[in-house]
Amino acid sequence: MGLISFIKSVGAKLHGASEDKPAAPEILKQEVANHGFPADKIDVAVSGNTVTVTGKASSTEEAEKIALTVGNSMGVSQVANNITVEKPAPEAKMYTVQKGDNLSKIAEGQYGKGKANEYHRIFEANKPMLKSPDLIYPGQVLRIPPLA
Repeated sequence: MGLISFIKSVGAKLHGASEDKPAAPEILKQEVANHGFPADKIDVAVSGNTVTVTGKASSTEEAEKIALTVGNSMGVSQVANNITVEKPAPEAKMYTVQKGDNLSKIAEGQYGKGKANEYHRIFEANKPMLKSPDLIYPGQVLRIPPLA
């Protein structure tokens, strides 16, 4: 799936993490489980500010969400997503939230003028990491699924 870049100074403040170092692999794996993903099917390794995720996922969407869960954590600057997918599908685009963004603005920017109401598609594509369409922050990386 490749390498995804993150801003290491923002994200979930997991136990033992700082801007200079991510949380330990077992803490990151627990965060994956806390979001409802099968942590028993993946392995997590940390080297500096890069996290490598390997294992299996049932779908491309699940693999991307696992990588985003780990990457949107304090101290992580890159995730090498090496998860094998049982049912491959086209990969979503990744978007880094900018100051002043909201999901409607992102939807219009990614899908085109007049498509602001497609924000719900982005929200759904980023659940359970997003609890509300209004709770996004600069530096957060989101999945942008293709329009159907």
